[in-house]
Amino acid sequence: MKLSPGFEVRCQTRRADFARWPTFAARTVAGLTAVLLTTLGLMSPAHAATSTQNLTVNATVSATASLTLGNASISFPSANPGTTPSIAATENPVSVTANAQTSATGAVTLTCLAGGDLTAGSDTIAISNVTWTATGTGFVAGTMNKTTAQSAGSWTGSASHSGTFSYSLANSWSYASGSYTATITYTLTAP
Repeated sequence: MKLSPGFEVRCQTRRADFARWPTFAARTVAGLTAVLLTTLGLMSPAHAATSTQNLTVNATVSATASLTLGNASISFPSANPGTTPSIAATENPVSVTANAQTSATGAVTLTCLAGGDLTAGSDTIAISNVTWTATGTGFVAGTMNKTTAQSAGSWTGSASHSGTFSYSLANSWSYASGSYTATITYTLTAP
């Protein structure tokens, strides 16, 4: 049987296609694998470009001080000097918080200064009759003074300090009756 010339050419072409099939299949699988790995980020690109830049972070911390007294005023009630030689303030103990930002070796100080003696009209009670005790690290006890600031606490470096002051008035038969007042100024300094 004689085959047409076109049929033989077609068969040879198909045989050639089958002969190339393993190579074509292998190339296709390899190509798809490379695309998949690149897509998933498992293969690094042949020519990756990178760029880096530094960021400088600056911060400014200035010397700062913040003082909080738990009460804005204290009162000493009337008492018999014979039975109560020392009168405790009704608000005792008064909380105090001293916050300071300064250098690592900066000397932080808390002082108090009376604006004058206790006065009631023309009558006075010497402010030195008012004393206090203190609790809390760095806080100190003392006696009120109207001419020289008295130390009430001291620390080194930045920190927050909490404590208490308890005030007393030395009682005396020599005090004239009346309602006495004085102003005490506390100053927290952080250099």
